[in-house]
Amino acid sequence: MASEQHTGEELGRFLRARRTGTSPRSVGLTPGPGVRRTPGLRREELATLAGVSIDYYTRLERGKETRPSPAVIDALARALTLDEAEHQHLRDLAVRAARYAPRSAPAPGRTVRPELRLLLEAVRPNPAYVVSRSMDLLAHNPGGLALYAGIADWPAGRRNLARYLFLHPAARGIFPDWDNQIRGCVARLRALAGTAPDAPDLTHLVGELLLKSPDFAGLWERYEVTGRRHTTKTFQHPQVGRITLAFQGMDLEGTPGQRMGVYTAEPGTPDHDAMLLLDMAATPAEPKPSTPRG
Repeated sequence: MASEQHTGEELGRFLRARRTGTSPRSVGLTPGPGVRRTPGLRREELATLAGVSIDYYTRLERGKETRPSPAVIDALARALTLDEAEHQHLRDLAVRAARYAPRSAPAPGRTVRPELRLLLEAVRPNPAYVVSRSMDLLAHNPGGLALYAGIADWPAGRRNLARYLFLHPAARGIFPDWDNQIRGCVARLRALAGTAPDAPDLTHLVGELLLKSPDFAGLWERYEVTGRRHTTKTFQHPQVGRITLAFQGMDLEGTPGQRMGVYTAEPGTPDHDAMLLLDMAATPAEPKPSTPRG
């Protein structure tokens, strides 16, 4: 019963965030005179737009109703003008609430298969890494680590791309579009945590960032599950200067939610030259052979 209530609350939390973030004019309503006490849509306005009773919608938002039909979910998505990713997230939350979600599984392992580590080396000089579902940096080639300047100063178990963005002192200087970067990062974690709210790897990371970063806490409260997708990323790097690289992220089959990220640049461009320089600078020096004594 507690699990059902928890998943119903997460569904209601998402609906409330999207309702308060939707302006009446954006859905064709003309606000009446006077000051509105409620940001965004009122509950009764959304209920009317979706074709459900105010009482039913109120119970849904408060986590008391955990079995909305697909038709109701779709009607709410249309009324809130959700995009495709948000609509799918709402469906996932409704399915999870209706199934009385079981106790969450333990955090996935951090082991990276040897063939994936070989792949990281094979794509050099392109910076590349493998991350867990919660953005822990599990494996990397030299450039993949060096690109995030300063992250190597942290112990391996603490290296996490979300933690880096919000808590590392170098991050704001590294990313010229830091505001967009953190918004996309939080949206990804929000989408993941919405369907696995008790997952220990996520709850630990989110709890730390809520405590230590007001920027994270503010974005987390907004409950956005889609962010701007970056096909290129620009770094203001202390070693190689400004560098813009194309980025490709991909899910890794047969892993517990691991993903690989690879950066590329067109050969012959200044960005490619900077990428080569970064790889060379980050490569550990080979030990010199000892000279036998005569």
